[in-house]
Amino acid sequence: MSDTNTKISSGLEGIVACSTRLSDVDGNAGRLIFSGFNAVDLAKSKTVEEVWFLFHEGRLPTAEEAAAFKSKIEQLGAPSKAEIRLMKRLRKGEPLSAFRTIISAIAAARGYKPWLNRDLPAVENEILALSALAPTIVEVIYTGKSPVKKTGNCGYAERYLWGVLGRKPDAGALRATETYLILTMDHGLNASTFAARVAASTGADLGAVLSAAVATLSGPLHGGAPGPVLDMLDSIADASRVNDWVAEQLKAKRRIMGFGHRVYRTDDPRALALRSVAQQQNGPRIELACAVEKQVLAVLAEHQEQKAKAEGKAVRPLRVNVEFWTAVVLEHAGIPRELFSSTFATSRIIGWGEHVREQVKDNKLFRPLSLYTGPAVV
Repeated sequence: MSDTNTKISSGLEGIVACSTRLSDVDGNAGRLIFSGFNAVDLAKSKTVEEVWFLFHEGRLPTAEEAAAFKSKIEQLGAPSKAEIRLMKRLRKGEPLSAFRTIISAIAAARGYKPWLNRDLPAVENEILALSALAPTIVEVIYTGKSPVKKTGNCGYAERYLWGVLGRKPDAGALRATETYLILTMDHGLNASTFAARVAASTGADLGAVLSAAVATLSGPLHGGAPGPVLDMLDSIADASRVNDWVAEQLKAKRRIMGFGHRVYRTDDPRALALRSVAQQQNGPRIELACAVEKQVLAVLAEHQEQKAKAEGKAVRPLRVNVEFWTAVVLEHAGIPRELFSSTFATSRIIGWGEHVREQVKDNKLFRPLSLYTGPAVV
């Protein structure tokens, strides 16, 4: 396409590429809706499986349905001995890269084929099966051992945390982790979800589709900030150093991790919810994290006002995002920072799977245009 009058939307900002009943991100009001329910309210009282069922069926389950769905996910999440050996072989290197490789390898070992022109229930079962494996994959990647037996566990979140900690987690750590996993399960058409839907639109096999989604998380601009947030808190070390540290970062024009969001123009509701969780945990980072949040927000507000005035534009507020308080919450729950991105993938893989399920039911190959800016034909 070579029409120079064509308007380009960089990053596809403002472009509606598909419809979904899964989640709605209201950036102006600071609300996240999951299939008609406030996501923050769901995260306070529901389990991962109950919210997963909501995505899958469009309604919350009865107690009997929730128990049956939990059992189904647990059964699907139990790999064979051969698959465990495969995980152990492929676990070397950075955890998220290993996660991506293992998802693809298991799908290949199971003989998963491109979904196009196949029986829809079989395809949907493959989506559920690969998603359900996530807690065990992360456990084997982290420990290098076969997964421990988790008799009497409460479901997906507990199996995940139990596997990472190597012991049954206490109720507080479990609730904190479950809250996080629910809040980050889906979030509109973000980069990883879009990548999954684009890959699915080609008719690709489900291992390839989910691997494409995981691949986007290797970039720090999407889902990769919680680890660097802890690095930042380590660097500041004490609340008395916050002001000087922030001034140094702005002078050097470095990005301060955990602040700002592409969509939200007010508080990220997930960040507020996780801040509350962190305050209940009352861990060693809480005082420092609160001091950093307060000072950074004050400095960024002044910086944004000056920038808007100089450019003659409206002020774009920058608020704390979900990754800032994620770092504090997950660390206190006992999850090491090298697993933060994998923890995010363990949550978001549920949303990816449900988006892919929507895509295959009403598929159209994604094929946007590009504007040619090269030389004219000689």
